[in-house]
Amino acid sequence: MKLLVTGGAGYIGSVVAALLGAQGHDVVVLDDLSTGHRDAVPPSTRFVHGTVREDAATVLASGFDAVLHFAAKSLVGESMANPSLYWGHNLGGTLALLEAMRITKTPKIIFSSTAATYGEPESVPITESAPTRPTSPYGASKLAGEGLVSAYCTGYGFSGWVFRFVSILGERYTHGHVFDFVRQLRADPANLRILGDGKQRKSYLYVQDCVDAMMLALEERPHGYQVLNLGTDEYVSVEESVSLITRVMGVKPRLSYTGGARGWVGDSPFIFLDCAKIRALGWMPRLRIAGAIERTTKYLLDNPSLLDRRS
Repeated sequence: MKLLVTGGAGYIGSVVAALLGAQGHDVVVLDDLSTGHRDAVPPSTRFVHGTVREDAATVLASGFDAVLHFAAKSLVGESMANPSLYWGHNLGGTLALLEAMRITKTPKIIFSSTAATYGEPESVPITESAPTRPTSPYGASKLAGEGLVSAYCTGYGFSGWVFRFVSILGERYTHGHVFDFVRQLRADPANLRILGDGKQRKSYLYVQDCVDAMMLALEERPHGYQVLNLGTDEYVSVEESVSLITRVMGVKPRLSYTGGARGWVGDSPFIFLDCAKIRALGWMPRLRIAGAIERTTKYLLDNPSLLDRRS
């Protein structure tokens, strides 16, 4: 297939682009490099330096079988500080992409969404039919993007799969709690500052397991519109994650806490998804959370330039 990967120089998008290319697909990456990096794109993959809002229509004009849409800003705290940026980039970009698909008759889209669309759930594990009450502009922008995908699938005959991810760990990891803790401990192995009370409970997913779900979506040749949760059938507390990270690093820091039970405004202190729907299609994560945290920690230690990029 001929496939466009938006945000393909970023974390998940670059892993997806590399695997698709290795499988023999004709892959084009569109990325503005605002958060991604050019060297993350495989040398054999055609790269277009541009924005989804301005360049998607031009790129898609040559004809594509599907779009995998990862281009987005994804920091909850940053979205609280600058909501207009997130609405313009995430929602505006998705609308421009869908319009470009409509004009060029590109038939399929895989949309990367987030568990943040659920906000603070009434019960866990969270099913796809649970109420969506985002608590951050980031989560709200992704939920609105889902609405656009649904509207275009219904109104223009597109096919679309929406994946609501938990946080993704693994190689090429560029932000998140493991990144922040490893960077802190490299600078000062004796002390670690934790945002929140350490009791927050979250589910995580290894990046290759996430990509495998995307490949399943392409293989299944989706028709119509559907939403699927994507995560593991377990969760860990922040303190449990810290124990794994410090053990890999061989340090025993003094822990300090700041920010109260929530950590930051807009964050949900408990994320745990019901993933029965995607499992029924034959997908299952191969790596447990502990293994994903340990593997991510080792990768960052072996690639300190990634930590220095955001120092």
